[in-house]
Amino acid sequence: MRKKITVVGAGNVGATCAQRLAERGYADIVLVDIIEGMPQGKALDILESGPVVGFDSNVIGTNSYEETADSDIAVITSGVPRKPGMSRDDLVLTNMKIVKEVTQKLVKKSPNCIIIVVSNPLDAMAQLALKVSGFPRQRVIGMSGILDTARFRTFLAMELKVSVEDVAAYVLGGHGDTMIPLTKMATVGGVPVTEVLPKNKIDKIVERTVKGGGEIVALLKTGSAFYAPSAGVVQMVDAIVQDKKQILPCAAYLDGEYGVKGVFVGVPVKLGKDGIEEIVKIKLTPEEKKALKKSADAVRELIDIMKI
Repeated sequence: MRKKITVVGAGNVGATCAQRLAERGYADIVLVDIIEGMPQGKALDILESGPVVGFDSNVIGTNSYEETADSDIAVITSGVPRKPGMSRDDLVLTNMKIVKEVTQKLVKKSPNCIIIVVSNPLDAMAQLALKVSGFPRQRVIGMSGILDTARFRTFLAMELKVSVEDVAAYVLGGHGDTMIPLTKMATVGGVPVTEVLPKNKIDKIVERTVKGGGEIVALLKTGSAFYAPSAGVVQMVDAIVQDKKQILPCAAYLDGEYGVKGVFVGVPVKLGKDGIEEIVKIKLTPEEKKALKKSADAVRELIDIMKI
């Protein structure tokens, strides 16, 4: 029996998520948006690609939440995207209203679902979804670390002229200017990148990773990234639906882990059928611990703005 996955928001991120998930073949997809006709049109277009690509997943678009009932996973992508010169912090009050309403409607129809939050500012929106849903913390997860790590790995592979498959890395912390690419843990073919790249080049790659979203926003001028974010969502859904017990960097609500309590921040987690099954502890340097605390404090500032 196929799973049921709801994607809220039929913009670039949501529609691309729906497409990638439909092509997996293990779930039927419901695409929701407030704009009449848009989710229906995009869902039909995705559905009609099935005979060519080779999938039988059902894909429907809707402007209501009736069709989302009993979803196993709900992906929240809705909200206003960043514009050039806009920080993620600027988004908080606008997207707060949207994410709050969406979460309430999802939970009413699917009280047992796992929520994956993509809307920005991501860590704060995940905190809001946890608060509004009343779910246990393992069932509300933010998609950020996978995207940031993918960018880090991409830039390292480009510099080293190797396959991205040979580059392993982690990016922790909040999804924004306070993220922490762990250079000491980054490897290429098992060899630490610190042994094959000079510090000045690694520093430039780290800076580009931190500013990766802004770089794309500046290039597009009228939107933000969606191919890589949607791929990150699908990797998380794969791990949950297929009960992979896969360790991935995600935004998780910490309750003392890493010395952080009561806030979402990006850390390695084990994802399986129940959502976050374990928060994986890795040893951080004193500098990295300090950076993670700074990142958590930045998320707290947004939480204070939302008054939750």
